[in-house]
Amino acid sequence: MSAPSALILVQLNGEQRQLAAGLTLEAALVALGYRPQLVVVEFNGEILPRRHWGEQPVVESDVIEVVTIVGGGS
Repeated sequence: MSAPSALILVQLNGEQRQLAAGLTLEAALVALGYRPQLVVVEFNGEILPRRHWGEQPVVESDVIEVVTIVGGGS
């Protein structure tokens, strides 16, 4: 029987959320139900370029703001 995964608390769009420890930002977004190609992310107060998401670790107390890109036009 495997040990339960460690959990961390992060702030996502102003709300506390639990995540598995050890995730990258890209994996955390997927775990939180986002499609990474359709969002813009502010990570701890800075807009983080998409190319860094796969290497950026998410740790306890990180602050993530996610803005979903909505297509359309007039």
